[in-house]
Amino acid sequence: MRNSLETRIGIFVALVVLAAVFIMDIVGGAGKFTRGFRLHALFNNVQELKVGDRVKMAGVDVGWVENVQLEDNKVNVTMKLRQGTDVKTDSVATIKFTGLMGQNYVSIGFGSAAAPRLENNQLVSTREQPDLSAMLAKLDSVASGVENLTKSFTGDKIDNLLGPFTDFLKVNRAPLTATIANLQSISTEISQGKGTVGKLIYNDSLYNSALATVSNLQNTADEVQLTVADAHKVLDQVNAGRGTVGRLIKDDTLYNETTASMTNLREVLQKINQGQGTVGKLVNDQEFYRNAKLSLQKLDKATDSLEDQGPLSVVGMMVQYLF
Repeated sequence: MRNSLETRIGIFVALVVLAAVFIMDIVGGAGKFTRGFRLHALFNNVQELKVGDRVKMAGVDVGWVENVQLEDNKVNVTMKLRQGTDVKTDSVATIKFTGLMGQNYVSIGFGSAAAPRLENNQLVSTREQPDLSAMLAKLDSVASGVENLTKSFTGDKIDNLLGPFTDFLKVNRAPLTATIANLQSISTEISQGKGTVGKLIYNDSLYNSALATVSNLQNTADEVQLTVADAHKVLDQVNAGRGTVGRLIKDDTLYNETTASMTNLREVLQKINQGQGTVGKLVNDQEFYRNAKLSLQKLDKATDSLEDQGPLSVVGMMVQYLF
């Protein structure tokens, strides 16, 4: 009897221990009693995340969700991480799930190696994941649309859609048959090289003419290219001051001589206007003009009297008038 009681008590204690271990594993395991630090994350929607769910980095458990509460139109998730977990200031926390029926968990990225480390009770950045329920609702809506579309092409609706078309074919069977026969005849003539279209397709004359035209255009283009090249050469020589045109453009001698000539011409004209020199006196001296006019008048009188006089008399009269 004593041995039986002790056995029962032992079995009971063992069951209690197993139950405690099982419960501790469900709510977070023995890690709840380990030392660590806390981080906070603000989400718009935690997607059924609850206390005791895992916190992972690269798929490795580093802690658990300690508390979930509403705070300023956000959901504040408090996470307790094991001591030594390296979470950077640019790490990002995301709520993920292991499958369609799996448990949600918080995934934290590594961040950059140069970023500083988050300390106890600091806030980690977050990124929202698409809501699985919303995705399933959209998929259901798409499936319903596809189903409605397939229904529209079944049964009586297809008959309503194709009925007028079949009636049209029945009524216009003879014209359609004639049209198809004409198209077939035309295609046969084209395939035999008859008619304008057939000759364009099967006759090589058009191809040869087009090829000759393209060849002529190519030759013309080559000649134009050569002409342009020669023009470039001439311009290069002109820019280099070679040849007559190049020297006229680049050499300053012609410009200097022309400038000097224009200067001398201006000085001569100024002297003429001032009455200097023989030409100036001829142009500006009124006395010379009067003498010349008087001499011409005397010469005119002398020529009038020459008609009736002999040579000696003419000489004597000219001397008399002139002197």
